[in-house]
Amino acid sequence: MPQRTCVACRTTEAKRGLVRVVRTAEGKVEVDETGKKAGRGAYLCNSRICWDKALNSKVLEYALKTAISMEDKASLRAYAATILDSDE
Repeated sequence: MPQRTCVACRTTEAKRGLVRVVRTAEGKVEVDETGKKAGRGAYLCNSRICWDKALNSKVLEYALKTAISMEDKASLRAYAATILDSDE
């Protein structure tokens, strides 16, 4: 089973247990639900703490080697709000 590391908390987990965020060739940053989109990817846990840390610091930008636009950050926050439990 392929293992990946969350860029925020640095824990290792099965690839399917993490959410992939990808920087496309056009420079757009988006969630890759299939895990197969072309582009540079980074993985995050399904944890509010990890998503907040990744979006509020430079850790995700560093992993993707790009600055994340405010529009892309807003769409990532919206996606995170739909899949995450706020109690985590």
